[in-house]
Amino acid sequence: MAFFGSPAWSIPVLEALHRHHQVVLVVTQPDKPVGRGLRITPCPVAAWAEAQGLRVEKPARLRKNPEFLALFKNLGLEVAITAAYGKILPAELLELPRFGFLNLHPSDLPKYRGPAPVQWTLINGDAETAVCIMQTDVGMDTGPVVARWSTPVGPDETALELSNRLRDKGIELLLEALEGLEHLHPTPQPPTGSHAPLLAKEDGKILWERTAAEIYNRHRGVQPWPGSWFEHQGKRVKVLKMSRAEGQTPNAAPGTVVGVADGLEVSTAQGNIGLKEVQPEGKKPMSALEWARGARIAPGDRL
Repeated sequence: MAFFGSPAWSIPVLEALHRHHQVVLVVTQPDKPVGRGLRITPCPVAAWAEAQGLRVEKPARLRKNPEFLALFKNLGLEVAITAAYGKILPAELLELPRFGFLNLHPSDLPKYRGPAPVQWTLINGDAETAVCIMQTDVGMDTGPVVARWSTPVGPDETALELSNRLRDKGIELLLEALEGLEHLHPTPQPPTGSHAPLLAKEDGKILWERTAAEIYNRHRGVQPWPGSWFEHQGKRVKVLKMSRAEGQTPNAAPGTVVGVADGLEVSTAQGNIGLKEVQPEGKKPMSALEWARGARIAPGDRL
């Protein structure tokens, strides 16, 4: 089989496949400049696969790439697997393995097709989600589903925690599907679904005019990137830890500091938010109370 994946999240999927099956090719995104020195660095999956001695290819594009297509065809694959590869696969590639491509996708398809399903599941406050194994087609996560596992979303789960939990269960489903490739029963998806676009830095901005539930759900969804943040006196303050506070302070405009006793408590459109740990621009992480003392923030101030 061949494996298509790129980020660190995908490595446990490849590990399991390498342990139980013969992986003859790993395909990842090309090497990219990383860090302040812009050092050209392989993506995490490529680095792991190369360390195991697996063959790795990093095509810049898949469409109109006859060299890669010929290489892939000559492998005579039974099946190929994708997990957060990052590119839509062309039809001429999808038809080459005998049983096509299977994709591990951490959402309750057709909800949240696209690159950031777990993040938007949490941002939108969904109480349940799923992980699906689907047969890849030329659309974006539109192929028929061959396995699905549904689960409640924990009230405090972050995107990192939930995505890892769904991936780990998805590995189990994927291995089961591979054991019965000739007997899969794909269920077509409805034509319409919702899209989960990549997050931008602005998606982490705290808007105090939202409710406390909305702010807290967004905070869970934007971990670890872009993270939650607000601006104070022209400088950005990251919020590393927050909680939903009990009750609501009457007549307090959204963004008003209403308490500094046990963390920094801030009013919203409905309910209060507790700030526990922050990181002011250019400084190390600190407790919200420590930051409030240094910034001389008192009840009644607006953030």
